[in-house]
Amino acid sequence: MMIHSLLSANKSIFVFLFLCLLTFSLMAQEKPVQYVEVEWTELMPEDDLEALMNPPDYLSEIPDGSQQDSVDAFEQKAFSNEKAQRFQQALTSTEVIKEFENKAIRIPGFVVPLANNAEQKITEFFIVPYFGACIHLPPPPPNQIIHAVVEEGIELDSLYEPLWFEGVLAIEMTENGTGSSAYRLRIDNFFRYQD
Repeated sequence: MMIHSLLSANKSIFVFLFLCLLTFSLMAQEKPVQYVEVEWTELMPEDDLEALMNPPDYLSEIPDGSQQDSVDAFEQKAFSNEKAQRFQQALTSTEVIKEFENKAIRIPGFVVPLANNAEQKITEFFIVPYFGACIHLPPPPPNQIIHAVVEEGIELDSLYEPLWFEGVLAIEMTENGTGSSAYRLRIDNFFRYQD
């Protein structure tokens, strides 16, 4: 009789603990993801940003539209000036901010299409900080480009249209003929940008 009572009590405790764990598990699943809003400049080291904000004097001496007025010409030029060398390095920097690894973020940006599906929806793309990046202008540094894939695709009226993107960021290099990215975003949500 005593053994039967102990077994019965243990069974009740087990059921109670199981129900508690199930309840806590369901509560954890219902908690919405908190996305941290991120500025593009936060994705690059401060010394890269400082170098890009202080271009070498040489650049202001180049006539607009000349052969020297291109990133390729600038990258091929050998500089002895440390400021110009650092600016050159920042233009192609793959240095990232490690604290963003697996962080849920919210960031505004423009889409640069890389692939689309049969319905002409964009399924693979780069997210960039300004319109025309990688298409009409030289690409931003890889630490200012985010690679993304949305299997169901994104339908845009115009590439001029900025969007908000929410998801989990990963540090991962992606190289493409259009550009290179140092980050990848697993997109949870995207919607039109509104001030």
